[in-house]
Amino acid sequence: MAFKILFCGTPQFAVPSLEALHLDPRFQIVSVFTQPDRPSGRGQKLQPSPVKKKALELGLTVETPERASAKEVVQSVKDRDMDVAVVVAYGQILSQAFLDSFKEGCVNVHSSLLPRWRGAAPIQRALMNGDNISGVSLQKVVKKLDAGPIIASRDLPLTAQMGALELTEKLSDLGSELLLQSLEPFLKGQRPLKGQDESLVTYATKIEKVEGLVDWKQSAHSVHNKIRGLNMGGPFAYTMFNDKNLKIHKSYPSSLSEVGQPGQVVLVGNDHFVVACGDGALELWVVQPESKAQMNAADFIRGYHLKKGDCFV
Repeated sequence: MAFKILFCGTPQFAVPSLEALHLDPRFQIVSVFTQPDRPSGRGQKLQPSPVKKKALELGLTVETPERASAKEVVQSVKDRDMDVAVVVAYGQILSQAFLDSFKEGCVNVHSSLLPRWRGAAPIQRALMNGDNISGVSLQKVVKKLDAGPIIASRDLPLTAQMGALELTEKLSDLGSELLLQSLEPFLKGQRPLKGQDESLVTYATKIEKVEGLVDWKQSAHSVHNKIRGLNMGGPFAYTMFNDKNLKIHKSYPSSLSEVGQPGQVVLVGNDHFVVACGDGALELWVVQPESKAQMNAADFIRGYHLKKGDCFV
């Protein structure tokens, strides 16, 4: 007899978990909850979430409640007598009444090694902080944010060049693997839960737009970590050049010994350029001028006549 599941998720990060559960005969997805269609793009047309698109493609029932914790929604969930809710980046805070509507409660795939980086932006914060390890946790959901006991976790070493976009894809796949390995043992009572050590908690607060502005007085490694941590947007890292925004998508710390004032271009190569920082210098390889498409540094150098001595602020 397959376990009856309500799947709750919204972005692309949740899609591999949805697909994995759908293909596994041990589980039956009764319904999929996802965020309502939102306006997107230049025309601001309503667009379905990636989870909704995939769920419809798989022939699953999709529901888009504005508030999953609304009384009538909770009652509808209860009436379907499901075993568990699987929550993967759903984007709504769930009430205790909702959590109690399932025989085994709710479990959540979270993109960090809890208790490190509870909250909204764990992937970005881990990279911006220069962490050397990340991972995913499967936790039982409680009312307090990301504070539930851990069912299982998997770690992933981070390289100095891994950006948020790449890390998101890796953790998305790792989370789906963890879910398939650990959900059935949990539902059968075969997986002991481990409480989180509150003394080790850190919080991954939402990224504010102002955080994207690069401070060239910081070290090259700190600026690089900001750039790679924000390379999936919302916001991107950016600087000012000729009184206009310039987004920075790809960088490398430079071994160049020549120094200059923070923000000053100290070398212009064929395929990249180097900017001085408060400590060290940074190679820039992919940028995006205001109102333009992303471009390689070589195209930026030619198109904007960049030269040694130019300054970013």
